[in-house]
Amino acid sequence: MTSPDDSPPGSSRPRTSFDPGDMRPRDFYRVMNSVVVPRPIAWVCSRSAEGVHNLAPHSFYTVACVQPPVVQFTSVGRKDSLNNVEATGDFTVNLVPEELFEQANATGTDFPPDQSEAEAAGVRLEPSEKVAAMRVAQSPVSIECTLHSTLRLGDSTVVFGRVEWVSVFSSAVRDGRPRIEELRPLARLGGNEWCTVGDLREIPRIPYTRWAEDPSIGEQVRNG
Repeated sequence: MTSPDDSPPGSSRPRTSFDPGDMRPRDFYRVMNSVVVPRPIAWVCSRSAEGVHNLAPHSFYTVACVQPPVVQFTSVGRKDSLNNVEATGDFTVNLVPEELFEQANATGTDFPPDQSEAEAAGVRLEPSEKVAAMRVAQSPVSIECTLHSTLRLGDSTVVFGRVEWVSVFSSAVRDGRPRIEELRPLARLGGNEWCTVGDLREIPRIPYTRWAEDPSIGEQVRNG
């Protein structure tokens, strides 16, 4: 890490720099967690070869592909979720709603593989529609996946799941899509920080044809 005085000439504000080559991996990981924010949470439910249901929050999570539909989450180290998915071939990704904040945090505890985090935290599971892995009954969204592939990157493994089914609380669906104000998802920040969606902003994208035809659009954007 360098001091704020080491900012490049012409910078508008002083900057503190973080060089991964000069820092311990754990310290740089804390920096990355604090700047790649907010991160959606994949509350992954899987089952072991012995039939134990695992439930764990993973905040390195996103959509990987549209056609075919694929989502991905990253296991930092060999976590139970990774071991189970490789052993049984399927899992569910459940959205974490605000009301399950404490339960989601509790399922991040490093319970032994033969114990169910869902049972310990009082999270009710129920059968899924298409896969053998269970889903969280109180979650407004469950994405059912079969294992597509994994990719090892250093100390982590990216798990890609082919989406087989998505189920959403009917009360959260309007105009053909789930509505964020009804889902009320939690997200992860740095350290032990979590956040809610907060204020919503909606703005349409500007087609280039309009931008080119109307110079005032660019002027309005540039002047804020």
